[in-house]
Amino acid sequence: MASFKQTYYLNHFLIISFVAFLLLAWLSFGQHGLIDLYNMQKEKERYLAIISDLKEQNRLLTAEIRRLREDPKYFESVARKELGLVKENEIIYRFKRDTSEIRKK
Repeated sequence: MASFKQTYYLNHFLIISFVAFLLLAWLSFGQHGLIDLYNMQKEKERYLAIISDLKEQNRLLTAEIRRLREDPKYFESVARKELGLVKENEIIYRFKRDTSEIRKK
């Protein structure tokens, strides 16, 4: 009789262990399992970092726009540097490089 109870409990233990293993595998590797959740969390962190960088760029560009609108000297310096503009009656000198010195280097 003891042998029958032992095999009965052993069979139930094996069945419960198998079901628990299948449940654990499904929770871990299923479509919305733990691994998928971990990957989505990493993706979320990556997107939050991108959003933070874009917010910082947006803040800097907004500050530059405000400065271009309000500071005439800054506006003039940007126009001179980026567009090559000059003031009236201003003379620009352009010097050619000596190509013989460049070849020696």
